[in-house]
Amino acid sequence: MKSVLPDIGNISYVEIDDVNVRIATGGRSDGIPVVITSPWPESIYAFRGILASIGSLAPYVAIDLPGFGMSQGRSDLMSPTGMARFIARAAWKLGITRMHGVGPDVGALAMLFAAADRPDLFESLVVGSGATKVELAAGGLVDLIASPPGAFADQQGGDIAVGFVTASSANMPPPSVIEDYWHSSSAERFEQATNFVRSYSHELPLLDKLLTRIETPVLVLAGAQDPIVPPANGEYLVKGIRRCRQVLLDGGHLIWEDSSDGYGAEIASWIGGAYKKLGSINSRA
Repeated sequence: MKSVLPDIGNISYVEIDDVNVRIATGGRSDGIPVVITSPWPESIYAFRGILASIGSLAPYVAIDLPGFGMSQGRSDLMSPTGMARFIARAAWKLGITRMHGVGPDVGALAMLFAAADRPDLFESLVVGSGATKVELAAGGLVDLIASPPGAFADQQGGDIAVGFVTASSANMPPPSVIEDYWHSSSAERFEQATNFVRSYSHELPLLDKLLTRIETPVLVLAGAQDPIVPPANGEYLVKGIRRCRQVLLDGGHLIWEDSSDGYGAEIASWIGGAYKKLGSINSRA
């Protein structure tokens, strides 16, 4: 008997920018919506432990970004700048004119680039667990960034993804979620998704020039013991963005799963009003 996936809201597939994308919607019917993007190599089901707390305060849309989770991919979107453009198009398609953007992992870079280009779209940002400079990446992420195209083409991507989650999780996801992760990276999907981090070498240097343009309040939320995206990545954002602070939770890379109560509580506090109290930390003449 096929195991049942956890309830994370209303699941549907929506065509956005000619790409078929899986989303989950739920939460309140009023307020500024929260748009939260899936981490890699997981899916929107990585948020099964935090969406209830978010939904108690605001409407939410959880999105499997193109090429990640169970969404269709497209090569021109597999970079932070390409995905930033997609996020803006997704907001338009979903009728969202203002949002709290939550982007852990690969979504962090996409959200930051989007906020620099479209400040009118963002009430606030929550990012983290995504490399912000190539030299600040660590562990296996360094190898992925440097991997040549096609490096994983002959491997079963689902096995690679599940292997990473199994090795990294302090609290193993239920079998149904593990199965969703496997399918999200199955066959050549993992290889194709790796193109996103392969683009870091030429795209992350662009971020350095954009940080001063980001006026949106930013919360960097990450694991203090993350072995592949150390806290120095968040410190770099705090130094460069005018209104930005970092909160580190006790845990590793998959902090949204391993410390879901704390992660969800920090986001709830942030969108509940804490972001409005964040003054200009980095004053500039």
